[in-house]
Order: sequence, then structure tokens, then C-alpha cells
Amino acid sequence: MTFSIIARCPKTGQFGAAVSSSSPAVASRCVRGRQGVGAAASQNITDPDLGPLALDLMAGGLTPAQAVAELQKRPFIAYRQLMAIDATNPPVVFTGDQALGTLASAVGRDAACAGNMLKSREVPQAMLSAFEAAGGSLAERLMLAMLAGQDAGGEEGPVHSAGLLVYGEQNWPIVDLRMDWVEHDPVQALYAAWKVYEPQLQAYITRALDPRAAPSYGVPGNL
Repeated sequence: MTFSIIARCPKTGQFGAAVSSSSPAVASRCVRGRQGVGAAASQNITDPDLGPLALDLMAGGLTPAQAVAELQKRPFIAYRQLMAIDATNPPVVFTGDQALGTLASAVGRDAACAGNMLKSREVPQAMLSAFEAAGGSLAERLMLAMLAGQDAGGEEGPVHSAGLLVYGEQNWPIVDLRMDWVEHDPVQALYAAWKVYEPQLQAYITRALDPRAAPSYGVPGNL
């Protein structure tokens, strides 16, 4: 019931993920990241434990492939679809044999895409190709991949939620945007939210690290 992408930016060291689904609040359950470690996604009858567990295993020294192999020992793993990426090793995708509907995935050097209950098996490859062809920040490239996946057919039915997550040098995500329920086109709504947030991103980081260096908040009452 989901299509998603996980990725890294070798230039900046950032990790990120983006996801959309017919279910509400998909990002709250399915995509995770960690500064200096990587990103992970768990989808298709989601077990929200799997993303943090993948990150724990990679933080402990396992490669993405080793981490996902270890997670295949978990109960009911045949129902899950998993992805993991770290800073240097190839990203990896696992799809259990009980996953739902039309299934597909695509793996590149710095990103992996996967989906279930898809309109077309071409969706993940369209996402990966868009990501690899795009310029700009990691968040921008993730969003362009999601838009390409939707244009390629997306999920079999209408999607209603979407999310974008990026980790940089901080312990907290520098981008964590979600559309938890939108009647129509949450991916486009999320992209619109990203374009509002994009020019303010660095200011929010500066405010956290050193409020003295922060620009004016630009709100009533701020002198």
C-alpha cells in the first residue's frame, strides 16, 4: 500500500527518505533515519520496529545487506518490505513472499526505491531514474523522485498521505514534513510544503545551534 525511496548524499553526508500511501500518516510508521548511520524504510503491513532496528544494526557495524538479513529472522517478515542504506555500502531491498499486490523495487548507487500494491511495476525504476537525474539538495531530489513515481502510476488506488525526512549533521532531522491525510494528491501537497520550508531550512538549523546568529523570526512581536 506504499511507494517509497531511501537515499544518501555523498557530498553532504545527508540521509533521507520519502514515502506515500493510501493509509493515513504513513511517514510516522514507515521511514526512519539517523545522523551518521543511514536511513531505513519498513512498509507493507508495517512493523514500525524494523526501521529503528535496522539503524541499530548498522550503527553496530553491519552493512545494510547484513542488517536486513538479520531482520529476516523476525516473526512475520514474509509480510514486510524493507529497505536500508548507510554511508558507503550498496543499499538493499527485501520483499517478503507474502507482500501484497504488484511488487517492484529498484536499487542504484545512492538510493533504493520500492513499492507494493502498485499500479505498475515501473514505478520504482521511474523514481530511481528521476532521483539520479535530478540536481539540488537531497530533499529536492527525493521529492522529484516521489512525483515521478506518482506520474508513473503510483499505488493502485488513491494515496492519502506522504512524508519527507532528511538527516544532516544534527541528531534531529533537518527536514521532517508530513501530509497525514489529504483527500487528493498528498505528494504534490508535500512538495508544496517543502518549497515553503526550503528557503527557511538553514535558518531553523541556525536558531537551534546559535540563536544569536539567527535571522529575524519575521513574526508579530519580534522586534
